[in-house]
Amino acid sequence: MTFSNFQPRRQTSLRVKSSLLCIAMLMAAFMVSFTPAPASAQVTAFKQAVAEAASRDKDISAFYKANNFKAIWTGSFGKDASRRKALFKAIAQADAHGLPSARYDAAGLMAKLKAAKNPRARGLVEVEMSKAFLELSQNMQTGALKPRSIDRNIVRAVPYRERSSYLVNFAKSNPNSFFKALAPKTPEYARLMKEKMRFEKIVARGGFGAVVPAKSLKPGQSGNAVVALRNRLGAMGYMGRSSAQAYDGNLQKAVQQFQIAHGLAADGVAGAGTINEINKPATARLQSIIVALERERWVNQPRGKRHVLVNITDYTAKIVDNGKVTFSTRSVVGATASDRATPEFSDVMEFMVINPTWNVPRSIATKEYLPMMKRNPNAAGHLKLYDSRGRQVSRGNINFAKYNASNFPYAIKQPPSRRNALGLVKFMFPNKYNIYLHDTPSKSLFARETRAFSHGCVRLGDPFDFAYALLAKQSNDPKGLFHSHLKTNRESVVKLKEEVPVHIVYRTAFTQAKGPINFRRDVYGRDARIWNALAKAGVVLRAVQG
Repeated sequence: MTFSNFQPRRQTSLRVKSSLLCIAMLMAAFMVSFTPAPASAQVTAFKQAVAEAASRDKDISAFYKANNFKAIWTGSFGKDASRRKALFKAIAQADAHGLPSARYDAAGLMAKLKAAKNPRARGLVEVEMSKAFLELSQNMQTGALKPRSIDRNIVRAVPYRERSSYLVNFAKSNPNSFFKALAPKTPEYARLMKEKMRFEKIVARGGFGAVVPAKSLKPGQSGNAVVALRNRLGAMGYMGRSSAQAYDGNLQKAVQQFQIAHGLAADGVAGAGTINEINKPATARLQSIIVALERERWVNQPRGKRHVLVNITDYTAKIVDNGKVTFSTRSVVGATASDRATPEFSDVMEFMVINPTWNVPRSIATKEYLPMMKRNPNAAGHLKLYDSRGRQVSRGNINFAKYNASNFPYAIKQPPSRRNALGLVKFMFPNKYNIYLHDTPSKSLFARETRAFSHGCVRLGDPFDFAYALLAKQSNDPKGLFHSHLKTNRESVVKLKEEVPVHIVYRTAFTQAKGPINFRRDVYGRDARIWNALAKAGVVLRAVQG
């Protein structure tokens, strides 16, 4: 299954059908009753069944043991009935969040409830409902997938909660309020949910219409392909209805707006790259939104009042203060090869290094520079070699031919200079992946539309301004402070008085407070893999009649 060819499940009059199904389930869940039996026998049989069924799950077992094996789901009236009703309602709404509703098996649970005619059967279904509840609650709060199982470079530490805490808190909470509190409360998640609903309606209407039958188009042209371009952009909301047949100023402006919202060079010319993005189906965009919702659940915790946000697919690094972007710069990220792709994770920036020395990573030293030095000992003359005791070693005394990746004994470094691979400043959030933000002497790369060229670190287009913005929190003259260190030409460390969280994310769909939703290319193919995993888990594309 690919990221773009998955077909949506058509749901004619979905709202009516799902509403009726939900009402039927809730009524059945509320009205469940059980055959009476002597009280003591019922209690004993029920508790034994709960203990037996829960024994295979330590968290559920611990909860019921602490709760004296009392029911929270299967009582006939009162709180148990309201909990059942809330659970089935939450399962019915799982599709709206892009979650695999079939995983929670509402129909199966309902059948087991109806068939539970004795205390033992009731105890078994009690535990089944707790299992479904835990699965749904965790998925709603922190995602339906395990990120590292999808891609080895998604190394994010998902903020999982203790499983037992869900049951404990639910048992003493208002059931409906509990479920409402699980999903992320960020403005981004709320806007993505709205966009998901909007695109489901677009899919139900047949998408954006006919594709543009041209490899490229430019202002001044006319004909059927131009009309198709105008119609498709109109269906996307970038321009109003028009009968004009020419690629005029209005169409050029619409193309520019589309390009801005898709991270393309905004020249108003519908070149091959722009046409390719315009022709992507609405279903592919809906998939991106669903993946973005899952990714948002993976980071369901406070980002920090001030934090740095690096979106790999957007090739930007931003400083965010109290939810608003206060600084933004272009970035260059890791190349598409798996060993060079920038990983996704969060950490905390502690300091910056001005006039940094580049300590060449061993992988680069042995894979790239050692072969060069074998051919020519004087290759890459700007780099210095050091032995295990930190002493610089003359290349004339080294027989490079006898070394390989496993036995090469030297460290390679590049002293501070304007030619240094790290440029004149690097921003450190120490991590085991050896990833950081830094300057670069290769300034021309920032003019490119696609900027995946590094060995994994994130290069900044405006590193000095980035430094000033960070230092402004601790100095009345951040520029002066920075340059007082820079002009020494010596490596120096400047600590941040307030450490800043750094979040390196990967979003091919993201929103803004005002304006259209943004989409980006899946540069590493990660979102395609996530979507395939979600689809395999049971997530479906819905076509909702508006």
